[in-house]
Amino acid sequence: MKPFTTDMPSFPKDPDALVDVSFIARHAQSLSAAAVLISTVLASVLMMPPSRYPELAYLFAAPAVYWAYSSPNWRVFSWTIFCAQAFAWTFTLGWLKNVTWIGLLLLGPFIGAWTGSWFMAVRWTMPRMLGRPWAHRVVAVLGLAGVWVVLEWSRTWVLSGFPWLTLSATQWQRLSVLQPAAYTGAWGVSFVLIAVNVAFAAYAHKLIKGSADTARTRCPEFIAAMILLLGCLLLTVRETFNRGRFHVPWAKVGIIQPAIPQSLKWNNEATYGILKTLETETLNAALARPDLLLWPEATTPLAVLGDPNMKTWTESLVRKGCVPLLLGSIGREAFDTAVENWVNGVFLVTPDTGLDPRYYSKRHLVPFGEYVPVRPLLGWLEKVVPVGDDFTNGHDAALIEVKLGQNGINGSPSTTRIGPLICYEDIFPSLARESVLAGADVLVVNTNNGWFGEGAAAYQHAAHSVLRAVETRRPVIRAGNSGWSGWIDECGAIRAVLTKNHETGDVSTSPGEKGDEPGTVYFRGSATVPVTRDSRFIGVQTLYVRWGDWFVGLSMALALVTWMLLRRPYVPAPKAERLRASKFE
Repeated sequence: MKPFTTDMPSFPKDPDALVDVSFIARHAQSLSAAAVLISTVLASVLMMPPSRYPELAYLFAAPAVYWAYSSPNWRVFSWTIFCAQAFAWTFTLGWLKNVTWIGLLLLGPFIGAWTGSWFMAVRWTMPRMLGRPWAHRVVAVLGLAGVWVVLEWSRTWVLSGFPWLTLSATQWQRLSVLQPAAYTGAWGVSFVLIAVNVAFAAYAHKLIKGSADTARTRCPEFIAAMILLLGCLLLTVRETFNRGRFHVPWAKVGIIQPAIPQSLKWNNEATYGILKTLETETLNAALARPDLLLWPEATTPLAVLGDPNMKTWTESLVRKGCVPLLLGSIGREAFDTAVENWVNGVFLVTPDTGLDPRYYSKRHLVPFGEYVPVRPLLGWLEKVVPVGDDFTNGHDAALIEVKLGQNGINGSPSTTRIGPLICYEDIFPSLARESVLAGADVLVVNTNNGWFGEGAAAYQHAAHSVLRAVETRRPVIRAGNSGWSGWIDECGAIRAVLTKNHETGDVSTSPGEKGDEPGTVYFRGSATVPVTRDSRFIGVQTLYVRWGDWFVGLSMALALVTWMLLRRPYVPAPKAERLRASKFE
């Protein structure tokens, strides 16, 4: 017979606690996925222009990186990241709906998947970092940042290229972190931001998942990322501190925003009204006696090159204003012949000589917008711009020379070499670099964002001009059909933005505090801005201009080293060596 015992099963004092713990334990992966999905979408959207929260770029990926430490199910992790990036990019590119809903619903998820592939490298890497020496972990942080850079760079050429909103563009109003772009290109800025994201996740994992002893030690990954960030600040001190004393006058530029609606732009019945608007706004701008007038992209309703009547009208207007005009317009090369070509170009018209025979043809055309790719297969499609045949792209920088500004010796006008960029060409670093290599003193962006309404597109587009200014150390002047127009100096500082006060109707050129505009950038009107040049950079080519995308090659090497380092299981060193190594941590 068994002895009597009073042992009874033990129950928790609070039965509800068991239910709560069980629920969290059973659904830990789903709850983690939901938290990562929501936080990643919110941060990814709010860090992009024109948002006022660019600092989120230091944190947007940290939740997913932290989650990856726990080796979540690959399928759950992949779908969570894809959904987060697809939602974020579709929302960020929402202005595209004004042209095509189908394009938006295809492009948003495509870019989301492309960007989301970086998180697959994170999922592979983070579990392998556990228990490794600090040197391995620091290399892994740099390797993941390198993978991000390679993915961003690939967007400049895959499927014709669409490098819209690289991570560095989030910092377009934060000069302090942008200056490495003059050495590494904008890729270096993205590299630092991603390294900080991974470092924050590593620090959080150390504090939350580490033991009581390790939580009190240093985090090498975080220290390495902070050194990178501090390097940006030190470069800022050297390049931007007291930079105002280096500014020298260059020219007064009159920027005209005709705000021609896209519904009327190519309507023959609207031609007279468009020309009347251009005449009124141009002559008003000429009253301020600028040295140069700018029109945006494809301003005239007819081809200024190839249409004799349009050419005559434009030359007559410039003679009335007595100011040289740099304008975007359509051109018809070899007009009315069997080899006729249509180009999207930038032309110079002067009061003395009329239309200059030298002009710039857009080098990077928009697929389906300005030409139909693989025409033999897709010949049934029509391009979005309803003018002529497929446009022909230009093949070189084709600088435009104009006499303006002062040469500093006898006060006579000096020759300035202008490097034009049309529309979204300023999102491609290589094109601005080619223009400066060809000898451009100033970059001018003639654009028309009127296709996309009055949303975020104009601001997102302007952010790329800031990056190109820093990379090349050249002033960038922008003329938009209805905004964003203004100019950016060689350090990326926004020196002028054309805005119109809602209440008074006055046009201002002040960018306001930290880029806050006092009115709307979307309006019809004009303003004249005095543009200066930084004497330190006149005639000087930056390291990025000279060496190009060398930093992408370095990033590839860091990614490869990380893969080779982590692909094999780690065998811990003897205990004595581990103790010596732990002193650093």
